[in-house]
Amino acid sequence: MSSPAAAAPTGLRVVAAMSGGVDSAVAAARAVEAGHEVTGIHLALSRNPASYRSGARGCCTIEDANDARRAADVIGIPFYVWDLSERFHEDVVEDFMDEYAAGRTPNPCLRCNEKIKFAAVLDRALALGFDAVATGHYARLERGDDGLVQLHRAADAGKDQSYVLGVLDQEQLAHSLFPLGDTDKPAVRREAAARGLLVAEKPDSHDICFVADGDNAGWLREKLGERAPNHGGEIVDDASGEVVGHHEGTYAYTIGQRRGLRLGRPAADGRPRFVLDIEPVSGTVRVGPRERLAVHALTGERPRWCGTVPSVLEGPEVTVQLRAHGAEHRAEVRVEGERVEVRLLEPASGIAPGQAVVVYEGTRVVGSATISATQRVPA
Repeated sequence: MSSPAAAAPTGLRVVAAMSGGVDSAVAAARAVEAGHEVTGIHLALSRNPASYRSGARGCCTIEDANDARRAADVIGIPFYVWDLSERFHEDVVEDFMDEYAAGRTPNPCLRCNEKIKFAAVLDRALALGFDAVATGHYARLERGDDGLVQLHRAADAGKDQSYVLGVLDQEQLAHSLFPLGDTDKPAVRREAAARGLLVAEKPDSHDICFVADGDNAGWLREKLGERAPNHGGEIVDDASGEVVGHHEGTYAYTIGQRRGLRLGRPAADGRPRFVLDIEPVSGTVRVGPRERLAVHALTGERPRWCGTVPSVLEGPEVTVQLRAHGAEHRAEVRVEGERVEVRLLEPASGIAPGQAVVVYEGTRVVGSATISATQRVPA
């Protein structure tokens, strides 16, 4: 079977995942223009669409399904809805709740790409005789000298989504298409308008798609219920050990958080305090000054490699990204089986277990791992 990387052959049978937003609609249209036989699909991810996001925000609503269907009609391709709500709830929503209950900070978009869009969808597509899945992600695919498919950053650095695709392995990349990787967002919107797509000016979705009002803490409080390891505890000053406040659940906090702490007394020096550590079993949240957030090393687990598994990565081209829209950090990376040890050449701030570390060599994504531990810069 042909591998649809950069300069993919024409005539592939392609499933275009259409969220109802402008990016996926233009990606589907470009796949058609590239000579592929394209079928549009919309993923029904909510057991009850009203229980997830409301409004036209590009994910998980009946409006979005209708927008995707209208776009497919304009493009002139068949369109179907695939119900993956049970799989999404188990692999993404439940994982999100479990991670927060354990005091970690997950990224559900990575988990969705890993488990849903490029696992469940791709598996079904290949079983049905399709060759590839096309999405509206901003990333590029290239064929390396070794014949493997490489994942690279998008041409538009501001929209680059290679971080959330860092969980894809070689088999998944070999059956993926990212038609927007060489284009910026304003150009995509202009193209959508020129094609007569009504989603040309539809706003992007920025929050977690299954948290309807964007209130993560409130959503977790409602959903976790008795599953939460504690329903309250103390907020403690890390330096003095003094109790400076109380909370209703550790799941409402993330490392680096400043707002919403409701501390009963200010720091001795009057400076703001930030969440430094979360201990879900004891229910203790530790706070301290910004400089105590600085991390110089971290450990990752459950690595996912886009190609050949590396052993040591070092040099000026090696960087890591620690948040979806975060900066690149120069680093040295060592791989020891299922452990990835990262030494940051300059400290990074507010890094939490549960986040993903994505490793780059230049613009190429090498792979990713889930952060399990961090080492702070000594006080």
